Amino acid sequence: MRTRVLALVGAGALVWAALAAPAHAAEQAQLSVLHAVPGLTVDVYVDGKRTINNFKPGTLAGPLSLAAGTYEVAITAGDADDDSDPAIGPIDLELDGGTNYTAVAHLKENGDPTATLFTNDTSKTDAGQGRLTVRHTAAAPAVDILAGGDAVISDLGNPDEKVLDLDAGTVEAAVAAAGTTDPVIGPADVRVAEGKNTIVYAWGSLEDDNLKLAIQTISGLHSSPDGVDAGQAGLAADRNWAGSLVAIMLLGGAAVLIGRSARVRAAERR
Repeated sequence: MRTRVLALVGAGALVWAALAAPAHAAEQAQLSVLHAVPGLTVDVYVDGKRTINNFKPGTLAGPLSLAAGTYEVAITAGDADDDSDPAIGPIDLELDGGTNYTAVAHLKENGDPTATLFTNDTSKTDAGQGRLTVRHTAAAPAVDILAGGDAVISDLGNPDEKVLDLDAGTVEAAVAAAGTTDPVIGPADVRVAEGKNTIVYAWGSLEDDNLKLAIQTISGLHSSPDGVDAGQAGLAADRNWAGSLVAIMLLGGAAVLIGRSARVRAAERR
């Protein structure tokens, strides 16, 4: 009986380890794609295969879970038969496992279409704080980012970014030409949520008067003991909860058998 109980406990430990392993095993890369080229519906091809069809401006797709490696990405007109005549690319995206990325199809400062791969900051935030990331992907000169009328980010050029950790709350943000306070985008209320990276993209064209903002959020950055790194879909939390439940059940069953074995031995001694 003792041997069987130890075997059961060992098996339970192995099952628990297997359930917990995905959280620590080699992770896949997370890739989101933002279409920030005005007036152009596109298809996105990855390694020659159409991955996103009829992708409209201002739309964010993903995140896709991809194995670490290098991927060839081409962006074509929406009515293209294949990726032989891309509007942007092909470009090689090198993705590391366990890293969160956003690929943005956008305009250069001079208005030519291009693509930029950004690495999203998923490091933990302090309790009570969130993260604000601002990215310049518009056909426009360098800009200042205003909060309450004051520049909090200065001289941000295309395709650069600035990352700020702030107290959670709502920020009235606007985009102005560098050195000025006259907004060319906004003002607009941007909510900085605790434990999230709120990513704001300025996109479009200043000359064509179609500048806009796009917003992406990445959750699971809490640093408090109660925070759960759930990524953007919450799957990590579900998996860990299920694994804990199974482990408790297995260990509980082992405890019952151990107690039963002890009672049987006591009865035999009597």
